[in-house]
Amino acid sequence: MCRAREKGTLYVQACLTLLDASDSVIPSRFLRGCIVRILFVASEGLPFSKTGGLADVVEALPKALVGLGHEVAVVLPRYRGTKTPGLVLPGITIPMGGTRLRFPSVEGASPASGVRYFFVDDPAYFDRDHLYGGPSGDYPDNAERYSEFCKAAIEIAKQVWPPDVIHCHDWQAALVPVLLRTSYGDDPMVRDIPVVFTIHNMGYHGLFGRDALERAGIPVGVFHPAGIEFFGNVNFLKGGLVFSDYLTTVSRKYALEIQTREYGYGLDGVVRGRADRLVGILNGVDYGVWSPERDKFIAAKYSARDLSGKQLCKQALLESFGLPSEHIAKPVIGVVSRFADQKGFDLIAQEAHELMLEDLLLVVLGTGERKYEELFRALAAAYPGRVGVKIAYDNAAAHKIEAGADMFLMPSRYEPSGLNQMYSLKYGTVPIVRATGGLDDTIESYDVEHGTGTGFKFSEYSGSAMLRCVRQALHLFADERIWRRIQLNGMAKDYSWKASAVEYAKVYVAARAARGLPPIQEPAPPAREAVPAPRNQKPATTSN
Repeated sequence: MCRAREKGTLYVQACLTLLDASDSVIPSRFLRGCIVRILFVASEGLPFSKTGGLADVVEALPKALVGLGHEVAVVLPRYRGTKTPGLVLPGITIPMGGTRLRFPSVEGASPASGVRYFFVDDPAYFDRDHLYGGPSGDYPDNAERYSEFCKAAIEIAKQVWPPDVIHCHDWQAALVPVLLRTSYGDDPMVRDIPVVFTIHNMGYHGLFGRDALERAGIPVGVFHPAGIEFFGNVNFLKGGLVFSDYLTTVSRKYALEIQTREYGYGLDGVVRGRADRLVGILNGVDYGVWSPERDKFIAAKYSARDLSGKQLCKQALLESFGLPSEHIAKPVIGVVSRFADQKGFDLIAQEAHELMLEDLLLVVLGTGERKYEELFRALAAAYPGRVGVKIAYDNAAAHKIEAGADMFLMPSRYEPSGLNQMYSLKYGTVPIVRATGGLDDTIESYDVEHGTGTGFKFSEYSGSAMLRCVRQALHLFADERIWRRIQLNGMAKDYSWKASAVEYAKVYVAARAARGLPPIQEPAPPAREAVPAPRNQKPATTSN
């Protein structure tokens, strides 16, 4: 059950699971005047570090929460190249396995958009060429690296910036709730801090041998089937799932999918066991960056009121990928992605030559598995003037594709949230997607009879189903009036972060209520003056 108080009255409601912005964990009236201090703990975040979509969320969601009046700080590792202006703590004593101790420092950065940043600085662990691993695979000491990171984050919560809620992201931060309820279980400053844990991708567990317990200083008492044990190994992600107060994931559909064997990666039973505390909240889009009306990377700005600039962007896109301008009238399909099986590139490989029999151009940007890089290079050689490929991560080129392409292809095997399909809608670039995760939540199949819908979807995971869907889009592209209607339907959608931030704020309040903590009435005093008394202690029991 979820509990909240208003004017001294206790309200009780059944917890609603699998939510999007139209649903709610706690009614909005319980949030009035409720300013929450949220400490984000994540392994990457823009503008400091990035390997994937997690970094975008860790940049954008805190800013949106601050915009609602909440106070937010973010804890990140200090990776190579991260410049910080000041030392916050000269050294924290972090116990690892046995008698081993480590002494990372805590660095601070100037607030950005109202968000404070703290960095765990241990050069031996984090000053490396890559974040998680190199060409030969994951770093063998990742268990120790992120165990230290989680312990340091708890110390920041205790000594520097006491939060009302800690919001952890993915397996690298998953030991925070485990340690709070075990190693810190006798510490009144932090033991009752609620934890919200977000699963950005269920496929990544943080899986290590049993010896990681000793190496990383993880309490052996949590190594059992109801804890972090997973078929004889240590599973960090499972710890987050089991020990957190609330779980969220990044779309309503994905919250359903991870409870199934196909998408649960062996943890579907654990997730089903926490279904009453599982909430699906769609990722948002930063329209200050991804909008054709503001985009600094594109050839011409345009809007739903005046789409003429999109044709200029298409011309510039062809030029930048070395494709002849005489093909300007042909439909251009854009792809921007990491090249991996998860993203559906095996389907593209199956039907690549059939696809190119259609009267279209293909523009592809990304890096990843070598077999797919070679596939697109081969297609560019086989269809000169019709296939443009750039094997790279290039943010400016990604913006150019979103603005200049007519269609955007995302045939993912699974896609927890997805961002590019939402970018595409705003740019009038019609998405062609597989109906999974956030793709299914955000794209509505176009209905010719009623003129509703924003794109094209297929359900069966097969190359033939993808090809049929592409051909349907190509058929309607030939009708300018219909195509304009699809574009305008998509451009009218609003997937900004504000609505998602409101839903997260409700989850934070629900997480506190779940631990029996009192509702938050007023902002906490600034941490720099003195360490405030924690707001995370349960009310004392009294008798008359």
